[in-house]
Amino acid sequence: MGSEAARLLEAADFAAGKHKEQRRKDPEGTPFINHPIAVARILASEAGVTDIVVLQAALLHDTVEDTDTAFSEIEERFGEEVRRVVEEVTDDKALPKAERKRLQIERAPASSPRAKLVKLADKLHNLRDLNRCTPQGWSPQRVQEYFQWAARVVAGLRGTSPPLEAALQRLFEERGLALAPPGPGTSTATETSGTREGREPRAGRGGQ
Repeated sequence: MGSEAARLLEAADFAAGKHKEQRRKDPEGTPFINHPIAVARILASEAGVTDIVVLQAALLHDTVEDTDTAFSEIEERFGEEVRRVVEEVTDDKALPKAERKRLQIERAPASSPRAKLVKLADKLHNLRDLNRCTPQGWSPQRVQEYFQWAARVVAGLRGTSPPLEAALQRLFEERGLALAPPGPGTSTATETSGTREGREPRAGRGGQ
């Protein structure tokens, strides 16, 4: 398989090719590839993750969901372990959006440790991006609803990475959201500011 650096660069190159026509929905229209790179950077720099499988999966985590990539292609290029993590963090686009979001909340506690790391870093980068700038066409209420939904997902991922969870906790507190403590049955978030909870409106390809 070569050195770990070579394996990581191979994943970055693969993801860049798959996402080359996609843009984020921020006003600048930043290249979509910036997102998986940022997720991998958060894991390595902020969470201290050195597991090459996790870092490769972070770079590849949106390829199947948002491009024409197949899981079999991921496994052939990067191995079964990476494919398994990518599969765990991939929504089934054949399902209605509301059902996909419900399943993210429901399945979070039973996710593998590797998948939980990728999910935490993914949410952290998306939320930071929302604080940095509002996507085109998003109202303040829609942004708040995204935070509310993300808090419910993250509640089910707790006990995985204290640095990432602390960073997410600060973002939620800024929005008046408090996470339930980790443990069975805690995949919920409590609102402390009186805001209304709504379904999470993830933008489509190239969005949050």
